[in-house]
Amino acid sequence: MAEGRRIRTVGVVGAGSMGRGIAGLAASAGIPVALLDIPGEGDRDGPARKGLEAALKASPPAFLDPTMASLVEIGNSEDDLGRLASCDWVIEAIPERPAPKQELYAKLEGVVGPDTVVTTNTSGIPMTVLTRGRSESFRRNFFGTHFFNPPRVMHLLEVIAGPDTDPEVISRISDFADRILGKGIVRAKDVPGFIANRLGVFGLVHAIRLTEEHGLAIGEVDDLTGSLLGRAPSAVFRTSDIVGLDVLADTTQGIGAATGEDLGLPAWVRRLIDSGRLGAKSGAGFYKKEGKEILELDWRTEDYRPRSSLQLKNLETISKLPLDERIRALLALRGKNGAFLKALLAGTLQYTFEKAPGLAYDLPSVDRAMEWGFGWEVGPFGLVDMIGVGKVRRLLAKEGLSEPSLLASAKRAIYKEGRKGMRKVLTADGKYAKEDLASEKISAAALRRMERILEQNETAALLDMDDGVALLQFRSKMGTLGDGPVRALLSATERLGAEGWKGLVIGHDDPRAFSAGANLVEMLQAAQEGRWEAMEARIRTFQGMIMGLRRAPFPVVAAPFGLTLAGGAELVLHADHVQAHAELQMGLVEAGVGLLPAGGGTKELLFRFTQEIGRFSETDAIKGVRHAFRLIATAEVSGSALLARTLGWLRDRDGITANRDRLLADAKARVLLLARDYLPPPGQRVTALGARGFGDLLVSIQAQREAKRASEHDALVGREIAYVLCGGDGAPRTVTETDIMDLEREGFLRLLGTEKTQERIAFTLKTGKPLRN
Repeated sequence: MAEGRRIRTVGVVGAGSMGRGIAGLAASAGIPVALLDIPGEGDRDGPARKGLEAALKASPPAFLDPTMASLVEIGNSEDDLGRLASCDWVIEAIPERPAPKQELYAKLEGVVGPDTVVTTNTSGIPMTVLTRGRSESFRRNFFGTHFFNPPRVMHLLEVIAGPDTDPEVISRISDFADRILGKGIVRAKDVPGFIANRLGVFGLVHAIRLTEEHGLAIGEVDDLTGSLLGRAPSAVFRTSDIVGLDVLADTTQGIGAATGEDLGLPAWVRRLIDSGRLGAKSGAGFYKKEGKEILELDWRTEDYRPRSSLQLKNLETISKLPLDERIRALLALRGKNGAFLKALLAGTLQYTFEKAPGLAYDLPSVDRAMEWGFGWEVGPFGLVDMIGVGKVRRLLAKEGLSEPSLLASAKRAIYKEGRKGMRKVLTADGKYAKEDLASEKISAAALRRMERILEQNETAALLDMDDGVALLQFRSKMGTLGDGPVRALLSATERLGAEGWKGLVIGHDDPRAFSAGANLVEMLQAAQEGRWEAMEARIRTFQGMIMGLRRAPFPVVAAPFGLTLAGGAELVLHADHVQAHAELQMGLVEAGVGLLPAGGGTKELLFRFTQEIGRFSETDAIKGVRHAFRLIATAEVSGSALLARTLGWLRDRDGITANRDRLLADAKARVLLLARDYLPPPGQRVTALGARGFGDLLVSIQAQREAKRASEHDALVGREIAYVLCGGDGAPRTVTETDIMDLEREGFLRLLGTEKTQERIAFTLKTGKPLRN
């Protein structure tokens, strides 16, 4: 590859679930893609066409925005292989067998240019096997890029160099995949299964065997090994169903044959596969859905029965503990559940200590591979530190397992805290070395370790990011905006302004939610107890905090990701700039619980869309109000940051970061750019449409009622939203932001006082779903 050459076009061979997912990921980044598959009968491009259609129908879709599918050009691998000659990077994603892959590479070698990079998405076949017979030039530009399925969602990308791969090629593709595709890069050694699959597959097989050994039901094991243990909610058996039992069997057989390890599945699992019960794709596997009921396999009889649940007296208490305390509580369990967990953790940790030096170049790579590829909250070596090195040694001894030499060389911890948060980590030779941290990847957790806390309360903290920039971190569950975060934001605005800081980033490290909005429990209790004055004061405080950020003498950059709803969305809407993660589910969802946005959200959409759409005429102004009304009344949530921009939640000038690990650093960079000549925005005024706009929206509401798409209470909520957006139902008038926020507050309190809104809130708190009453 020539020095400085950029990746401008990508080719993907194989339009199966992985190949089309990779194509969707690249196209979502704005990269033209050639997607090829085997020729079909009649329609030669049929398999690739069907793959592209499946990518659009997947849940979630392979594309961040379905319009990006236009960047994918389909074809077949016989007639159109020549298209790949113009691609900078070609990714092979065909079935997991060496021979077909080797045949494809022989054809590609005669097609692609001398600088084209070819990589394989194999999940475990060594590079040395795949490149047999290929020229030195081909081998120099060839290596493994193991994406995890679905590529849009799974953060991990394992990069595996062959013996002849040019390091510069590895660096170029890794940087592209990191920055443009948003992947978490882990360098793996060229061994069967690489890191994540080698350890993950062993863990699945080990858990399945222990299920039988300890006489547990499948549902019980999944309850024990999912979120409760700090792992993916799909746990052991549901994960296997999603992957496919046939795929699991092929993978275990392949790794076992290549390594000599015993990874054989129990006989009852093999009989399940022989009977065609392969998991989700066949409709039955370890679980089976009948109507709305989920049944589980009784592995003793091999018939299905209602799903069993874990029975523990203190389960609810344990599940609410922080992960480190939760793990220790689970290891203290007695009976068959405790015995199962002790055996599971002991076996998994022993295997990890034994194999890690041969799989990865350092121990943090192992942790990241399991966190990013298998959904663990904390990787195995981080888990050892949570339990305690000494306790892990004793656990292995009690389970009759030998102590690996790497564990024997560990002192009190795998990760040793150093001065000012600089950590050292155990190395494969039993020594400790400084942890290699990328300076452009900032985390709130690292800032806390580095003792950068400026101030904090029980659910929020203000941290020093260096260079005159501060970070406001939420630590409440799902980023809910209760008293702690609001107080922290008010205090931050005052302090940073008085001390002359350059600016503020609002963001944190939670993998799921930037902010799910206000605390509905507190809100419902206040309404039921009739504490209306206190409720109004709380809303005024929230509105004051929001506008305080808008008027601050320094730039405020919000760094939202994941769920960004209700009050969280209102906070983002008022930032000077938004640096959003590509996976952003943003929306004002208050109408779903019978309320309207009262933290400036209704006001902000009115002003934003009136100015953007309605600046030319009154007719255009009505279009802006209608758009704001639709977004709020339907509680529409974006499926991605690209779609958030299309809907208007994000402005064209707002930024999108592909890699979640870079989000806070990118937000900080934006603060520094804005701070050079920053002036707070002036107060805004718009012409509210009054009765004319209100009447227009009422017609729309009535149409929804007549079509039976809205209940009577939906209509009431809609009328309150319309009233605020139109500045009342009088004559058109010039209004300030304060005028509209006063109407927001009044409408919110009126709705909160209704019985049906309180019913909706209670139902949502109980079920997590909306109630249409």
